[in-house]
Amino acid sequence: MSLFNQTIHNHQTFTLIGIPGMPEKDFWMALPLCLLYSTTFLGNFIILVVIKVERSLHEPMYYFLAMLAATDLSLSLSSMPTMISVHLFDWRSVTLDVCITQMFFIHNFGGVESGVLVAMAFDRFVAIRFPLRYATILTHGVIIKIGAAVLLRSVSVVLPVPFLIKRLPFCRSNVLSHAYCLHQDAMRLACADTRVNSIYGLLAVIFTIVLDALILLISYFLILQEVLGIASREERLKALNTCFSHICAVLLFYVPLIGMTLIHRFGKHLSPIIHTLMANIYLLLPPLLNPVVYSVRTKQIRQRIVRAFCGNKIGH
Repeated sequence: MSLFNQTIHNHQTFTLIGIPGMPEKDFWMALPLCLLYSTTFLGNFIILVVIKVERSLHEPMYYFLAMLAATDLSLSLSSMPTMISVHLFDWRSVTLDVCITQMFFIHNFGGVESGVLVAMAFDRFVAIRFPLRYATILTHGVIIKIGAAVLLRSVSVVLPVPFLIKRLPFCRSNVLSHAYCLHQDAMRLACADTRVNSIYGLLAVIFTIVLDALILLISYFLILQEVLGIASREERLKALNTCFSHICAVLLFYVPLIGMTLIHRFGKHLSPIIHTLMANIYLLLPPLLNPVVYSVRTKQIRQRIVRAFCGNKIGH
């Protein structure tokens, strides 16, 4: 009889929420949210178009930047459908299969972004350590292999997640904590032993985010060593300046992630609004600001964008 009841109450849908405790504010979140997504898509799309059109930007550094922009676009597209549905149309119900699909893409592109940041750090190290051999080391073939390896690693790590979630029965509350689906959020609603999910989730984070953070630290330690070995002060500043945009991108990715992790671990007494805000910042802020950082800080990108939009006026 208990088995029958569990089957009856095994949820096949989840309920997404916007701002906890403030459903009346959701409509007023829709306009800035649509503006945010529009700006994110436009910014990253411009970066991709400029790099594709301008032959002078067909260099390793800009190919990796194109990978970052494509990843940011994909990450935004992964969360946008349910975020807009919840806040604009008040459509809060999502099926289990759709939820699992969304969590796969969100976690996958999060892992890809971390890997691309590592690849960009490697690019900066090669450019500073081997400036004369830079183009011969990072050939088109090598760049393609690095991109494929980053994507394959992330897909391989995240692929078991849908199957681990799919096997769980959900016979408790079906209300998630955000306007999108995450593995750890859905896992807590299961009415079964979730130790396998927890252990695998921890190993996945260690193998991707933690490992990448360590590699980034080591990379910049080696870069700093090389920069300090440059005799000219002007050359040292020039070398460091080429890394500034990448450092900003790393901080935009890891600072919200660390903040969200600390709040999740030690801030259980905090308002649910704080948890939601930090989760949204982690997911939405890097794709929004990365194009701005690279457009402002990278002279070649900035000049091409200005030329594209104001070329005729400049010409006169």
